[in-house]
Amino acid sequence: MRILRTPDERFADLPDYRFAPHYLTVTDADGTDLRIHYVDEGPRDAMPVLLMHGEPSWSYLYRKFVPDLVARGHRVVAPDLIGFGRSDKPAAREDYTYERHVAWMSDWLRALDLTDITLFCQDWGGLIGLRLVAAFPDRFARLVVSNTGLPIGTGSSPGFDAWLAFSQNVPLFAVGAIVNGGSVRELDPGEIAAYDAPFPDESYKEGARQFPALVPITPDHASVAENRQAWQVLEAFERPVLTAFGDKDAVTSGGERVFIERIPGARGQRHRIIRGGGHFIQEDAPERLCALIDGLIRGDAGDAQ
Repeated sequence: MRILRTPDERFADLPDYRFAPHYLTVTDADGTDLRIHYVDEGPRDAMPVLLMHGEPSWSYLYRKFVPDLVARGHRVVAPDLIGFGRSDKPAAREDYTYERHVAWMSDWLRALDLTDITLFCQDWGGLIGLRLVAAFPDRFARLVVSNTGLPIGTGSSPGFDAWLAFSQNVPLFAVGAIVNGGSVRELDPGEIAAYDAPFPDESYKEGARQFPALVPITPDHASVAENRQAWQVLEAFERPVLTAFGDKDAVTSGGERVFIERIPGARGQRHRIIRGGGHFIQEDAPERLCALIDGLIRGDAGDAQ
């Protein structure tokens, strides 16, 4: 496996992103070492809040969450998935599979030995993060699920189909513009540039290109069986589960229902549809989402809308 690593200078002076980098190396089944970057802020003895990003973003998406949640007394951990952010990037599309991503992040989670975790997950952060919950349910104390799913080959939304077609055919995969287009508010040029920072050229974007094609929306997709098994664990998960989906996200509209209906810990929770929340809801409603996370940890999910 050939690995690309984004030069550090690409991450200098990004707006509102002043967090010290942390790195952990995992080893793929083929023997390749891969370096995973993560943000780790706040008191080490506090219960961690694990923030999982998706496609094609990176931990920059959580730059407003980190100081907010740290100020509330929480430890905040936000990794960059392999292929994104400051983490290593395999150079070939075929090196990216759903199961490899789960394995890489499982090794990372075990190495950090995080417990009593509050997970916030969105987009592929949910597809991977919820698999971590299924693999290590005793490590997770509560979940906040936003604009994501755990598909088992039963179809997709028109919004996702449009995104899939776009992602596989557009000649220039303009990451910053994609995040901007998936947010309700208009990102400023510095923020857009920060989303482009991990990708000096198109060769660094093979993971970003491949992710949409890996979503198991048909019975023939890989990982359908593994996701079905994960649902069996989630259907026995009784710790608190809160959904907070955006009302302006065409890709995951209505996706909260399956979590509310199937996970015992979601029953009786004050689930939210976040008004004015696009697909990249972290850009549109960071303060409201941080209040929900903090409220769930403290046993009072509040009235953030």
